[in-house]
Amino acid sequence: MTAQQAKLTIILNGAHRSAEVDPRMLLAEALRESFGVTGVKTGCATGDCGACTIAVDGSIVKSCLLLAAGADGADITTIEGLAQAGELSEIQQAFWSEYAFQCGFCLSGMLFAARDLISRNVAAGDEDIRKAISGNLCRCTGYENIVSAIRKVIEAQPS
Repeated sequence: MTAQQAKLTIILNGAHRSAEVDPRMLLAEALRESFGVTGVKTGCATGDCGACTIAVDGSIVKSCLLLAAGADGADITTIEGLAQAGELSEIQQAFWSEYAFQCGFCLSGMLFAARDLISRNVAAGDEDIRKAISGNLCRCTGYENIVSAIRKVIEAQPS
């Protein structure tokens, strides 16, 4: 490790991983370039689009706004880590069955926002859903199928 490099040690989708990164590197870049996690995308680089959304220690964050070195020691889940044992998670399955994605650009942000909403409010209505996903831009679906997919999972939750 050179004086210009920082060691980044994380738990990435359940696996311990380490890499040397430039201290100025954004987490989104480190995940893609140092760890090969291509589901993390950098769209706007300002945190507006949601394409870079991940979970860090259980909280959703925009990885284009966080320096990689600031995530040292964190438990990080990316879109690749949502499926378990090769099976889509409940929210991923709902997006699939409701045709709630097309190009995939917004998918990470929408899935993480939906997962977060469902964990906090199992009685969320359409207005709550729309508010929860408002930090993500979708260029293809017009949001209706996304809202429908999230509603489908909420309605399937035990009361």
